[in-house]
Amino acid sequence: MAKVIEIKGSGIKFDNRMIMTSEHVQDCCEHHELTFNDLTLQDFEGLEFDLSSENFFKRIPGYGIELVPLQGYSVKIPGHGYNNGYYGTNIDLILYDENGGVYRCYDVSECQIIDG
Repeated sequence: MAKVIEIKGSGIKFDNRMIMTSEHVQDCCEHHELTFNDLTLQDFEGLEFDLSSENFFKRIPGYGIELVPLQGYSVKIPGHGYNNGYYGTNIDLILYDENGGVYRCYDVSECQIIDG
């Protein structure tokens, strides 16, 4: 079980030292990400997540993702992208382990609002 202890614009850190972030391999004139900027620690107060299970989040096509705790309310994280139509729109949700290695990687490309 893991609790959120830090939130930055680039991702979330858990008390088990795992980090959750989104990544996009940028080609040129585009940008795609999950947006953590509007989240606060209060949003996660009292919530614990089982990051070893693939059920810790749900995809919301056309919006973002929803983090699903073991008990309590879920927390939604929007996805945003800008694309001129020529480049890729991929986004990966990545969990890094305490040593900085990739623990799990999920394609969440459909979980964003794309402008452009």
